Amino acid sequence: MDTDNLRLFVMAAERLNISAAGRALGLAPAVASARLAKLEQELGVELLRRTTRKVSLSLDGSDFLPYAREILAQADAAKAALGGSETGPKGTLRFAAPSSFAQRHIMPLLPEFHARYPDLTLDLRLSDTRVDAIEGSFDLALRSAPLTDSSLKGRKLADDTRVLCASPSYLTAHGMPNGPSALQGHHLIAWANLEPRKLVGPNGETVRLEPAAMNCRIIVDDGDSQREATLAGAGLSINSLWSVSDELLSGQLVRVLPAWRLNDDSVLWLVYPRSNVLTPKTRIFIDFLIWHLGNRAEWVG
Repeated sequence: MDTDNLRLFVMAAERLNISAAGRALGLAPAVASARLAKLEQELGVELLRRTTRKVSLSLDGSDFLPYAREILAQADAAKAALGGSETGPKGTLRFAAPSSFAQRHIMPLLPEFHARYPDLTLDLRLSDTRVDAIEGSFDLALRSAPLTDSSLKGRKLADDTRVLCASPSYLTAHGMPNGPSALQGHHLIAWANLEPRKLVGPNGETVRLEPAAMNCRIIVDDGDSQREATLAGAGLSINSLWSVSDELLSGQLVRVLPAWRLNDDSVLWLVYPRSNVLTPKTRIFIDFLIWHLGNRAEWVG
């Protein structure tokens, strides 16, 4: 199977445009169409459906696409291992990450990354709703959770310490809680997941933080929105230190119950499907993120 034709198919599938994919590879439209037809004939299926108005993936093409990406990744990794790559990494890296983290910490790094690796394209899918790294055919994904999925491998990026905080204006109006029991009745800006959390005290004692026992009038599914509502004085909230460390340092937000910690064992992981070869482009991006964002003391608490 010709890897050049596979690469053309992957690019055409990502762009839904055969001519554009061909131009990116230095091929005339007629040559690109002929090569794709040859690949389809070799496989015995229609991969792309063409009409006069648009190109779309067929069901067979959708099923075949992750395998085509994997074959190309294997080929690129093998070539790199043998010293066969004379230039820097090329191609597209599909990366999924929480929008709130990416906007605050990854987007400012992109000019430096592209200055170092001008031939790499980052296809970023940013959402605070968790995505499936395998179903989405991502090369890499950022997750904040214990790594329990056996189909994934990963490297730790940083700790993800969570803290309870509020704005000075809210605390002036409603008072500073002096212990976990005093949280009852306070306004809570809650994540969509309202599961109880465990608080660990200075002497190792534990209590359950029950969101249901608090006055929860705002439920969000976006970390930036949660932080902004907290800054506005709408209530208490549980935030990652990577999200609010600057505001805590400036005094715009105040730690609530600073002697107590949330015991949820969350860690920021860079994960990729276990079946994937760790390609040079993926390894480069992992190392770049860890160099800039790993071991941040202000995120530990």
